[in-house]
Amino acid sequence: MCDEELVAGLQAGDENETGDQAVTTLSPKQVELCAQSQWDFTDLRAMFINCTLKRSPEQSHTQGLADVSMEIMGRQGVKVEAVRAVDHDIATGVWPDMTEHGWEQDDWPAIFDRVMACDILVLCTPIWLGEKSSVCTQVIERLYGNSHLLNEQGQYAYYGRVGGCLVTGNEDGVKHCAMNVLYSLQHLGYVIPPQADAGWIGEAGPGPSYLDPGSGGPENDFTNRNTTFMTWNLLHLARIMKDAGGMPAHGNQRSEWDAGCRFDFPNPEHR
Repeated sequence: MCDEELVAGLQAGDENETGDQAVTTLSPKQVELCAQSQWDFTDLRAMFINCTLKRSPEQSHTQGLADVSMEIMGRQGVKVEAVRAVDHDIATGVWPDMTEHGWEQDDWPAIFDRVMACDILVLCTPIWLGEKSSVCTQVIERLYGNSHLLNEQGQYAYYGRVGGCLVTGNEDGVKHCAMNVLYSLQHLGYVIPPQADAGWIGEAGPGPSYLDPGSGGPENDFTNRNTTFMTWNLLHLARIMKDAGGMPAHGNQRSEWDAGCRFDFPNPEHR
């Protein structure tokens, strides 16, 4: 599916922007947990960036796992969107707009604006040679290229947002990929909750992928449990951060540091 076909704020049984009926991907236990929720998440926004190597409309197994988390959020009234990065002309580099550095086309600035409108970011990647995909690396590099920007409180721009990741593949490496992705997100300023990753891997070597018939992926209890925990932890922490007005702005303001202010003493320029 292309970006426009992905669900934004889906409720169970709603239709997406193309008029297609939403498909329920949740287990009975996941549906029960959604129904038991006592929290209001309707003012939250989430983005899932799918770093598959496959262009639309080719089936993405990584998207299949992301759909589970997206539906849980959608049932809570969260406005959810997904981007399949490889469908876009994202230039290589670490500057906010690579058209200013020799590239003719760069779709990243528009995607970045959508990222900044969201409280939650989930990076979703397949495993290749034990690592996250090259597309995921590129997305993280482009996120890094914007990390010098500041928010209204003088903190780095990603402060107060929550991050997580999902991983799929046919080889070992879920935790290794998650370790890399989650470290990268927290280094840029994202807050990472407990159990902020989930994944599925089939039998090592050639074999069925997550959505293939008989793979056991969508029914795997371990994967469903971790995906559920990750999703709810992202929602809870995003709720906490939003209600708190973000990360407290003390001791972490680049604008104050650049002004020569020590956080425990007045700025000498103002004495």
